[in-house]
Amino acid sequence: MLKQDTSMRLPALLTFPILAAALSACGGGGSSNSADPTIAMTADGAVQGVAANGVVAYKGIPFAAPPVGSLRWRPPQPVSAWSGVRQATSFVHDCMQTSGPNSALTVAPSEDCLYLNVWRPQNSTGKNLPVMVWIYGGAYVVGGTSMPKYDGTQFAKEGVVIVTVNYRLGRFGFFAHPALTAAAAQSGETLANYGYMDQIAALKWVQRNISNFGGDPTNVTIFGESAGGEAIHNLLTSPLASGLFAKAINESGNGRVNQYYGRTLTRNAKTVGASAEEQGASFASGLGINGSDASSLDALRALSADQVLGGLDTSTLNTSHSLATFSGGAVIDGKLVVDEPENQYKAGHFAKIPLMIGVNSADLGFSTQGITTKEQAYAIFGPQNLSAAAAAFDPTGTASVASIESQISRVITMDEPARFVARIFTSNGAPTYLYRFSYVAQSIKNSVAGATHGAEIPYVFDTLSSIYGTAVTSQDEQVARNMIAYWTAFAKTGNPSNAGLTNWPAYNIALDNQLEFNAAGTLQVNQPNPLKAQLDLVEPLNDANQTVNRQYQ
Repeated sequence: MLKQDTSMRLPALLTFPILAAALSACGGGGSSNSADPTIAMTADGAVQGVAANGVVAYKGIPFAAPPVGSLRWRPPQPVSAWSGVRQATSFVHDCMQTSGPNSALTVAPSEDCLYLNVWRPQNSTGKNLPVMVWIYGGAYVVGGTSMPKYDGTQFAKEGVVIVTVNYRLGRFGFFAHPALTAAAAQSGETLANYGYMDQIAALKWVQRNISNFGGDPTNVTIFGESAGGEAIHNLLTSPLASGLFAKAINESGNGRVNQYYGRTLTRNAKTVGASAEEQGASFASGLGINGSDASSLDALRALSADQVLGGLDTSTLNTSHSLATFSGGAVIDGKLVVDEPENQYKAGHFAKIPLMIGVNSADLGFSTQGITTKEQAYAIFGPQNLSAAAAAFDPTGTASVASIESQISRVITMDEPARFVARIFTSNGAPTYLYRFSYVAQSIKNSVAGATHGAEIPYVFDTLSSIYGTAVTSQDEQVARNMIAYWTAFAKTGNPSNAGLTNWPAYNIALDNQLEFNAAGTLQVNQPNPLKAQLDLVEPLNDANQTVNRQYQ
């Protein structure tokens, strides 16, 4: 998709004295021995980053052409090569989204957003270091690499080259329309999942270029959280991503059949509700665009970015207008997204590589409205399991109905799907490491019942001050050091236990084990999982896909 002929480009670039001197000294990448260790070569031109504290950071490197104008709702297209040295010293744009006063973005969002960032140890050239590629979450409608909690400095200090990538969001990233389908009939272009196409394009950029930053393209670990975790499942199960990475880490990414809610590109027997094309047509009709010909497509591409955005964010995601006009995320298109991850996993159609996967203790769940009694909460398990459910979810008999319902929804949405994926990978001979993150920062432990959705991220990146400021304690910092040590050990060797901390045994189906970053701030191997009774009750329901309507009614 992004293959380019660079055979005529390098000699022209080398006519620039500063670049020629730097590259002659380092063999194509940055090095402490070069004339300028902050300069590195990419297939499209040279970039210059910023060195500080033993780390060189490159921000705002384009990995695809701006997806604007006629390139809106098309697969990522090649970058235009540049001459001389491009400054890669600051973030450019995050992808188009609603950016309110509470946004953590540090740059303005824009439709021109296909940039990535690289952090590497300053002396990394020739080291063939492991590479980690981060995919952020945000319900496919918010998020961006400029967020301070995603800063890669600490990863680079741990001896890895880390890349964070932007991808199109909302209707820019996941959209279908009959006019787009008609236009692609001749070209055969992949449709609908443009955000995932961006991620694949970024991974291809890594394969072509990361060796010039000291990274090993054969040792790439992809990792992501929430929607980014869902993306990991899709990359693991997509034939279009095959061979682009060697390991994966999934943080709170679900993985069951309820991921797409039956969204298909066009209507077929498996479609639940509207197809993605029908949702796109509904969106276009609301703006007076009703055809499916070339002129209708021109009209769609002539809409302003704000018109396409249409106020879509996490607060409006489940409104009637958004549900009618936005797919909500991935679309089963038959090429990139072949089927639900669960179906692909069960069929053995996935990359059988080392995997780390886990959830948080108070992770995301979608409680059913109108539940007022414990019996109603347990009814989903069937009359034969009411006593078992009460023993599993309320062993003391003192829990509130709301807390029971919330826990059931979390196990349905996060805990059981993570164990399901761990079992699939383990059964297929792929080393798998299951975790649970239960730690809460000391400054908020008295106001939060557990580790909420996404709470692990600043610990994984060791960027606690970006969230908690000066309230970070030494115990908080120790948890962060433990997490980043495990994550980087896994990236380096495929085994997190090589971090030299508490041994983290690979998942064993019979033992049903996991590593817990517990509430006390220490490391604990749970064998079996303390939630085993809850997981075992939910498992047959998720296997039979009986939980979708309960969560998403």
